[in-house]
Amino acid sequence: MIVLVCPGQGSQTPGFLTPWLEDPANRTLLEQYSEVAGLDLVAHGTTSDADTIRDTRVAQPLIVAAGLLTLRALTANRGLPAATAVAGHSVGEITAAVVAGVLDELTAMRFVAARATAMAEAAAAVPTGMSAVLGGDQDALLSRLDELGLQPANFNGGGQIVVAGTLDALAELSAAPLAGTRVLPLQVAGAFHTRYMESARTTLDSTAQSLQASDPVRTLWTNADGTVVDSGSRFVELLVGQVASPVRWDLTMEGMQAAGVTGIIELAPAGALTGLARRGLKGVPAVGIKTPDDLPAAVDLLAA
Repeated sequence: MIVLVCPGQGSQTPGFLTPWLEDPANRTLLEQYSEVAGLDLVAHGTTSDADTIRDTRVAQPLIVAAGLLTLRALTANRGLPAATAVAGHSVGEITAAVVAGVLDELTAMRFVAARATAMAEAAAAVPTGMSAVLGGDQDALLSRLDELGLQPANFNGGGQIVVAGTLDALAELSAAPLAGTRVLPLQVAGAFHTRYMESARTTLDSTAQSLQASDPVRTLWTNADGTVVDSGSRFVELLVGQVASPVRWDLTMEGMQAAGVTGIIELAPAGALTGLARRGLKGVPAVGIKTPDDLPAAVDLLAA
């Protein structure tokens, strides 16, 4: 089983879509996504600087648009084999919903634009942030987070947990890290996937009522607990709840392994999830699609 994985926020870099837009068809597609999202995604994918594309309002639609553009390019000639499965990390779950046939492309772009705005507004209410914690004992870390009023936001597997909360509490954790850990502050706008996003969840719940969702046509894992979801409406409910609950990518990878994954292909902007797979799914071949030059390797892996 080949699994397509769709990255989340933080994977984007300045100019990463430039080589893709050498194809006029890709530029036209991105312009269509831009119109739906209410953003100039062509500019943000080619000329905007790092600070601009770090803005949650920009980053989330840009990442989903990049994934959908990559998907189109990957499937242009042969489509996807029926057995191909899919999972997304955080906002990448919206991309995954399109791969699985739960949402169409334009609905996904409208939804991610609403998600990005709601989460940015929630983040602006209280100064918060996120840090990656590498290594150490997980139970000891979770206990320390409780003491500091912090929360785990992403269980990424391979000994990496992203934690979130107030800036003072994060600074305290960084100043006195637990034995065997490294704490790396992340350049994000707020404490995503925690209680600080509850207002965003409420807003999205209202938005989701108007979405037309179909049941998945291929295996689709959820970040909620790493299980397979076979109901489109249920997956949309999970997408809404996800903004204020932890991303369980560790359990998602465990689900892939239990299902017999034989290869991983990461849609653009690739790199983060293939890196996690090298630690969490050791020995499984992985291809990250960063530029059009990576497409032949991905097609070969699908064919194999």
